[in-house]
This record gives sequence, C-alpha cells and structure tokens, in this order.
Amino acid sequence: MLLVMSVTKIAIFAAEKVEGPGQLYALSACLMDADSGRVLYEKEGAVHRANASTTKIMTLILTLERADLNDTVTVSKRAARQPDVQLNMNEGESYRLEDLCYSLMLESHNDSAVAIAEHVGGSVEAFAKLMNEKAEELGCTQTYFITPNGLDETDGVNFHGTSAIDLARIMSYCVMRSPKTDEFLKITGTSEHTFTDLTGKRSFSCHNHNAFLQMMDGALSGKTGFTADAGYCYVGALKRDDRVFTVALLGCGWPNHKSYKWTDCKTLFSYGVDNYDYKEAPKPIGLLEYPVTDGAAENGDPYETPLAYLKEANHEPIRLLLRSDEKLVQKRQISFSKTAPVELGQECGKVCYYIEHADGTMDLVYCAGIYSENEIRVKDPGYYLRFLFTTFFV
Repeated sequence: MLLVMSVTKIAIFAAEKVEGPGQLYALSACLMDADSGRVLYEKEGAVHRANASTTKIMTLILTLERADLNDTVTVSKRAARQPDVQLNMNEGESYRLEDLCYSLMLESHNDSAVAIAEHVGGSVEAFAKLMNEKAEELGCTQTYFITPNGLDETDGVNFHGTSAIDLARIMSYCVMRSPKTDEFLKITGTSEHTFTDLTGKRSFSCHNHNAFLQMMDGALSGKTGFTADAGYCYVGALKRDDRVFTVALLGCGWPNHKSYKWTDCKTLFSYGVDNYDYKEAPKPIGLLEYPVTDGAAENGDPYETPLAYLKEANHEPIRLLLRSDEKLVQKRQISFSKTAPVELGQECGKVCYYIEHADGTMDLVYCAGIYSENEIRVKDPGYYLRFLFTTFFV
C-alpha cells in the first residue's frame, strides 16, 4: 500500500506574535467565536461553577422554542414564594407568557422564572431536565441545571452551575443558531417593557439591567447574575462588522466589586475585535489524476495507461476567525495503490483541514473523504483477445 502525503498551506498571514487579553478578575472566563463555536480565549474555562441568573438565557430560549408567547400562565404557590429578586406575583394570578419573559430577562425576576418553567415543562424538575437535555444537545459537558432562575442549589448529585465555555456556547446558540434567535434578541435587547396581569388590576414596568448594551458598539445581548456562591457573573454577545463574539464570566468578584464584570467584558471583547478576522480558506482539492498499473483503458488499447480520477467529497466551506499568527492548513492523505482494479466510489484517502498556531501546534477543523470518480478493470487475458480481434478482424 502506497501512502502519499502532500501539504498545501495558504501563505497570507503575517508572522507576528499576538499577546493575550491580559489579566482578568473573573475566576473563569471564555471568549468564543459565536459562528463556529471556537474558543478564542479561556481562563479555567472548563471548570464547573455556580452561574446565578445567567442561567435564564437557557430558560428563555427553551420557552421561545417550546411555547406560544400568547399563552396564559397561572401562578402557583411555589412560584409566588420565590426569594428576591421577584415580580411579587400572587398565587392564582394569570399573566401573558411573553410579559413574564420580559420580567425574566430585564429584571431577572425569580418568581417569573419558576412560573414559566412550570408552564412550559409541567414542573420545575421536568423543566430542568429539558434544560440539561438542551445543554447536552449543544455540546455542553460541564453543565448541570437544577433551577430555571439560577439560585444556588444542590440535589445530592451535583450543584447548579455550568462552565464559562459551556455558557458562551449556549449564548452563541441563542444569538446565532436557534430558530427563535430574533425573538431572543428582541426581548434581551429591549430597554423597557410595561404590562399588567390579565385582569388589568396590577401594572408593572421592567427596565433592562444589562448596562453593557450601552458600553460598546455592537453589543447584542447579555444577562447578569449574582448569588453568594456564584459571585458576579455575566454572559453577553457583541457583533462587529460580520463577526459575532460571545463572552462568559463566572466568579467575577463579590461585593463590593460589581463593576469587575464590565471591565473583564470590555477587555475580552476588545481583544476579539482587535485580533480576529475571517481569513481565506483552502479551496477544495479538485480532481486528482493517477495512472493505474495493469488497468484496462476504455478504448481497449493495451499500450495505454488509464487514469483514476479522485475527488474530495462533501467539501464544507470553512468560515473561521483567525489571529494574524494563525494559518489554515490543508493536509492531503492518499491511500491508493495505483493498481487495478479501481471501483467507482472507492475510498482512496482523505483531506483534513487544520488551524496551525504560531508554535507549530495544530487543531483539527474537519476531514473529508477522497473517492474514485471512475471504474478501472484489470487487464485480463480476455482484454487482450478482444484487442487482437478488434485490430485484425474488425
């Protein structure tokens, strides 16, 4: 078996060293390319930590995907008894689900979160199960949700929390890939929302407490959080030109350090904006030609060596944010003996795409198979007899 390896590189990057974003206050942090899900920077990004009300981005996206915002929600005793921060609903009152979603995200009301969870999932426990299933579906590996509001909780198995990488991944889904992205952005980006209960007797006004929406151009969405265990937390998204970044911060100070999260957030987003851009990707390998020993030519000439045509299958467009000191690399591996027979659709190797870093290490992006586009038979005795018959008698 002959193995041929060839490497194609795109030499369009400056060979300069790029420094990291600098010191952060947060115990755990992540900067992510929201489009690809690639982690651009992390600090203890995979550590499971309490995450407070940043949990509510999952509560909202599940609600948007599973329920009608015009639904009527009736408040249970359990919902009405939730601790501050709360809307101060009373047991038996009814509200429009959409209004409670604004209460959930703008004011971070814990009673609204439980009322929503019970309406959508049937119970808090059933809704938490849906939350964990969704997290697993999104590729989260360090997430375990118990409550829909993010209050500190344990259940004998684990404590309620996630990791900075998982939280950034959930936000990336919310602002880029969910079928309800537009609705999510509308609710989380609203400055104020007023509403009443369904009797019209009680009126409420909600104000968005996500101050970061006014701190940087392109701020899309975000959610703050605080509990005694979690400290100050934040998850947010920012769009600059055609680039979308998400940031997650856990354990970003405790009282009286409420502003630490904004400092870290600006540091990480600025690092992403200043250092990452979309770069040209390697093109598909195109059609490869290899002469095949002992192969039967289609025209029947025994003196002609036929060619096997190989092609990369299912080439996926590569769209990645890269630093100036990173390269996209294409590696081609041909595992093809160049002898007959060759079957139509026969796998003859693969082509893989990598990100090469300044230190020479590489991260795999994806691989695609290389397959034969034609069939070549062996030159058996019958092949020669047919050639002689055609040459002398036809």
